[in-house]
Amino acid sequence: MRFVGSFFLSVKAMDPGIGLCFRAGVLCIGMIWLSGCALTTARSSTLSAISNPAAPHHTDYLEYQQGRLTKAQLMDRLPHIAIVGDSLSRDFYVSSLPSCVWRSKMNHRCDWFLDTDPFADSIYSVYERLAQETPLVACEYSSVGGRVDSGGGRNRFLGSWLPLSFSQQVDLILEEKRFPDLVLLWIGHNNLHWEWFVDPRQPEEIETGLQKMAANFRQDYERQLGRLVERAQEQKQRRAFIIFGLVNFKSFFEARDAAEQLRKENPELYPYFEVDYKHYETMKPEYRGNMMKLALMINEELRAMVGEFNRELGGNSQVRLEYSDALATADLSDVKCIHRIDAWHPSVKGHNVLAAAAFGALGPSLNFLGIVPLQKNAAAK
Repeated sequence: MRFVGSFFLSVKAMDPGIGLCFRAGVLCIGMIWLSGCALTTARSSTLSAISNPAAPHHTDYLEYQQGRLTKAQLMDRLPHIAIVGDSLSRDFYVSSLPSCVWRSKMNHRCDWFLDTDPFADSIYSVYERLAQETPLVACEYSSVGGRVDSGGGRNRFLGSWLPLSFSQQVDLILEEKRFPDLVLLWIGHNNLHWEWFVDPRQPEEIETGLQKMAANFRQDYERQLGRLVERAQEQKQRRAFIIFGLVNFKSFFEARDAAEQLRKENPELYPYFEVDYKHYETMKPEYRGNMMKLALMINEELRAMVGEFNRELGGNSQVRLEYSDALATADLSDVKCIHRIDAWHPSVKGHNVLAAAAFGALGPSLNFLGIVPLQKNAAAK
C-alpha cells in the first residue's frame, strides 16, 4: 500500500493536463485488468499430446473423440498440478506502472512453472519437463504482490484490483470442481517487510520482533494450508502438497551487488534498480541482513509446520505433505539470473534455475500419486 500511495502522490504532482490523461490511461488499464483476467487462472493445454497413440491417457482421448467424454471430462482425468505463489513465480519485473499492471494481470505463463514456449532460448518450465513424461493440466494461481494473510475481510470486487493474497488463491482452488493432484506452494516473500513492524532504531527489540513475525506467519500459513488439506482429505484419490522454503536471499543479493557494480560502470543498465527500494525497503543494504534472517526463521517454521501436519495425518493418509528447500538453496548468485530491468525478479536464466530446482523435488510426490515416474535424465530443452 505504500507503493500505491507514493504513486498517486507522484500523479498529483504532474502537469494537470498530463496528469489527467495519465489517470485516464491507468483507469482504462485497470478496467481491462478487472474485466480481463483479474480472477482467472492460466492453464496448460494438452489435447495434442494425448492424441499421440503412445501417450498415457490416449484411451481417454479416444473416448473423447467418440463423443463419450466431453473435453472437460477428458481434462479431469489427467493429472493436475497447481502453483500458489507471488511475483517470483510469474513473468514479472518492476518498470512503469502501466507496464507493471499489464504484466501482473494479463501476462501469464512464461515463468519457471508454466512456460509453454518451445524455443531453445526460452524457459524450460516445470510443466514442460513434466509433460515429457505424462500429459497433464497445469494451473497457475500465483499473483504479483501475493502475501500470506489471515484470510477474510476483502470485498471480492474491490479485491480483484489488488494482488491476490494466499487466502484468495486458496479460495480459487477450492472453487474449482477438480481439485489438483499436486499443489506447489511458494509464497511469503512479500511478508518480509520487517521494518514495518519492528523499529530499526531499537536494535534490542529486533530479535524478539522477528520471532513474533515468523510465528504469526506460520499461524496464517497454517490456517490456509489447513483449508487445502481438509479439501484434499475429502477426495477419493491421493493428493500431495510441496511447501517450498523462501528463496535463497544470500545468493540473490550477491547477484544484485554484482548488478550494482555493473550499473556504476554503465548507468543505463538496470534502469529500475533504485526504484525497487521504494517498493521493498527491506532490500536496502542496512535492512537486508535481518530480512535474510527472517526468511531463514520462516523456513524453519514451515518445516516444523509440515512435520506437525504429517503427524496429525498419520502414516496411512491419502494426503502427503512435504517441505522442500529446493528453491531455498537454488543458486541465483550469477548476475544473469536477475532481470536486466529491475535486478530483482528472475530473468530467463533465473527462471530456468528455479524450474530445474523445483522439478528435482517432485519425484517423491509423483511416486506417491502414481503419476508416471520421472526418467533419471530427462532430455534437456
